[in-house]
Amino acid sequence: MRLWVLLLLLYFHLGNAPWTEVVGISLPAPSNVSISSFNMEHSISFLPGPRTPSGTLFTIQVICHRKKSWTPVRSCVDLTAGQVCNLTREFKDPYSHYKARVQAFTPTQTSSWTESGWFQPLSDTVLGPPHVSVSGCGNCLILQLRVPETRGLHQDLQLMDLYRGVIFHVQRTRDGAQFRLNLPYSEETVITYLQPGVEYCVTVSVRTLFSSSSVSSKPYCAFTSPPPPRSSLHVVFGLLGAFCMLGFLLFGLVVYRHQLSSEFLRQCRSRTLSYTDTQ
Repeated sequence: MRLWVLLLLLYFHLGNAPWTEVVGISLPAPSNVSISSFNMEHSISFLPGPRTPSGTLFTIQVICHRKKSWTPVRSCVDLTAGQVCNLTREFKDPYSHYKARVQAFTPTQTSSWTESGWFQPLSDTVLGPPHVSVSGCGNCLILQLRVPETRGLHQDLQLMDLYRGVIFHVQRTRDGAQFRLNLPYSEETVITYLQPGVEYCVTVSVRTLFSSSSVSSKPYCAFTSPPPPRSSLHVVFGLLGAFCMLGFLLFGLVVYRHQLSSEFLRQCRSRTLSYTDTQ
């Protein structure tokens, strides 16, 4: 099957005959053609048109706004329904605008082309969070950040160059108290003035120079300092219980002695009065 696909594409692009003369246009056109991008890696997705026969294949072409001709994507000349085509290598200039189109075909039929909207890599990509690790430092947290790798940028432009800053959302696990910090990007950030021995969770997202879309990280949690071990807590509570029991015993003893003293004085007074009466 791949051989006749290549022959048809070669025949068409050499200009020997219009594509419509080779095969008939009667297949449903693809729909929902859209270009998506994450961390400067771009792809196109689409859906087959209604009542598209099984076994239909799809081909993709791209165009730059500074050029007049469409270019086939070599790795996407015979896609099946549901396959996604990677366009990262096709969109070489991150500052340019691109468009893609999709066509369905069989050995005897084709569809009309369905085009995407214009796409600009820098402004339309979604930037994900950096890689994060969190550790405690007494009454603070140390956050280590690392920029994700991407194949969508040249050596003179790194993903970190697109960051305008980093947003840290900090939440105390115990009661949900939270605050937010907007800081410049740094491989190491220290968040201070936290409670010792308390767990905090941090989510991280980036502010960008070109794109308005970004994704937050999952929560990363850590204690500012190691919490006291459970055995120590048991000892502390045991000592507190013992002191409380001792206090109750001492208080009871004092009350009891006071009652004994009062009874002894009362008896002595009664005996004194009795002796006086006998005299």
